[in-house]
Amino acid sequence: MSACLRVGVFVDAENVRFNGGYQMRYDVLRRFAAREGGAIQRLNTYMAFDVERAREDTDYAKKARAYQQMVRDFGWKITVKHVRRYTDEAGNVTTKANADLDMAVDAMLQAGKLEQVLLVTGDGDFLQVVSALQNTGCRVELIGFKNVSRQLQQTVDAYFSGYMIPDLLPISYEPRNEWGKPGSCVRGVCTKWFPDKGYGFLRFMNGIAPNVWVTDPREPDSPYTSVFCHANEVADDVSEELLMNRETVLEFYLNESEQKDNGLVANNVRLAFGVNR
Repeated sequence: MSACLRVGVFVDAENVRFNGGYQMRYDVLRRFAAREGGAIQRLNTYMAFDVERAREDTDYAKKARAYQQMVRDFGWKITVKHVRRYTDEAGNVTTKANADLDMAVDAMLQAGKLEQVLLVTGDGDFLQVVSALQNTGCRVELIGFKNVSRQLQQTVDAYFSGYMIPDLLPISYEPRNEWGKPGSCVRGVCTKWFPDKGYGFLRFMNGIAPNVWVTDPREPDSPYTSVFCHANEVADDVSEELLMNRETVLEFYLNESEQKDNGLVANNVRLAFGVNR
């Protein structure tokens, strides 16, 4: 791809937050969007803010505003949607802070200055937006975590599970995790499994780099690394059927192989958060 590729990113923050992407790192997302050497033109995220709650809960107000400022410091424009409450005839109160329309309109209005659009959402309501963007000549990529519309995944030009992008979603119990290094915890998929032999191979993205489409770790320009995995290291709830399903995202620790120089083995292999079973 051209080094001058003009890139725009649009984040449906509430959809992400409620569907497995809580604590997503906006600095890492920006790096991923520009991984091909593209020029970032637009960084837009759409966040909810509960004004009524903020009046009563000063801690919530302080944390929300501090978080928004941190995101702005990474160069993002934030569109804040105030939470609205609705009461039905039975007295049930529901809240809503939907930014779909704002995000869709912004994406369409800004598409004329963009060549690649990265949407971060799982909402199938963006299907028509994706098709419209593609018809303007934009390449459209998608990042989601869980509950991602299958049709949306199939309509975009490329779909990436947010769980597998290095450091995009922190591993809470490993605050000093050095993704990809021996001893670290990573997320990936199973590429080969031999039930009769009791072992197989996993694959993970070893860093944010170009050529994410080169999925064969044997290729010199591939950003992926292959890891040996013995069946004894796989959690009981991870069946062979799940292992051989490329949509299953696994979480595991890396250790150096005792048999192969520079080789890696997987330990404590389990289902990643948010995997649909």
